Amino acid sequence: MRDRRGLGLIVHRVLCALALVAGCSSVAQGQSGPRAELLGRYVWQDGGTDFGGLSGFELSDDGTRFWAQSDRGGALFDGRVTRDQGMITEMTIEGRRALLNGKGNPLRGRGADAEGLALGADGTLYVSFEGRARVSAYPDIDGPARDVPRAPAFAEMQENASLEALAIDRDGILYTLPERSGRATLPFPVYSFDGQDWDVAFTVPRRDSFLPVGADIGPDGLFYLLERDFTGLGFRSRVRRFDMTGDKEVTLFQTGTGTHDNLEGLAVWRDDQGIRLTMVSDDNFKFFQTTEIVEYRVRD
Repeated sequence: MRDRRGLGLIVHRVLCALALVAGCSSVAQGQSGPRAELLGRYVWQDGGTDFGGLSGFELSDDGTRFWAQSDRGGALFDGRVTRDQGMITEMTIEGRRALLNGKGNPLRGRGADAEGLALGADGTLYVSFEGRARVSAYPDIDGPARDVPRAPAFAEMQENASLEALAIDRDGILYTLPERSGRATLPFPVYSFDGQDWDVAFTVPRRDSFLPVGADIGPDGLFYLLERDFTGLGFRSRVRRFDMTGDKEVTLFQTGTGTHDNLEGLAVWRDDQGIRLTMVSDDNFKFFQTTEIVEYRVRD
């Protein structure tokens, strides 16, 4: 989702710098069970005018390839991740294009507000959209979209707060949820698509003022949800983990204001040390924000 905030975001950048000096060690407080610990931060810079606003993010199973999508103009990037002792040292864009609609034309206007990104086992990319809430499939990332049938509920969603997050499991079932549930007391419905029909697979409770912005199914088969809260002075971030019934809920980390920028995209993968959470920020194409990648390690 695009953030239309001004002075508060300038203050946010100052807070980000202070948080980095302090060590960025925010985790769930008072929690003795599973949690995630910060591994590192990489500031991603690129001179292209289409680069920025990254809201969707995917990694290959080994963390060496990436796909990143902008919420402005449907720009999609893919390329290589260079690491040294597991830490990101370079993000190399090897392909950049504008996503196409079903007729093969570049997406435009409200139809180009791409938010969630999911990578199928067969290489198909799936994108969820705000504006007109929908999910599109891209068997060929340079080719036209193949629209996934819409759930009736999608037409009732708030235009700038609809299908913000998207995930896919090993069986090819898609999962998406809106950024807003309609009321502060209502849980977020997680919709699933099995190739034929949409259904509500489970719900996740609203906690505090955080709203969903990214999701992924981990290699452990669990549902990971990235959430964001804009406090007026900057952003707070949180990741919760659920089983696929929504019953078992764990807060893996929750940051204070300004620890990170506007984290919106989430990729969950496994290296030889365990589960990693890799997240990318949406800089809203603002000079006072940053496109950054942050990584956390899950400790069970």
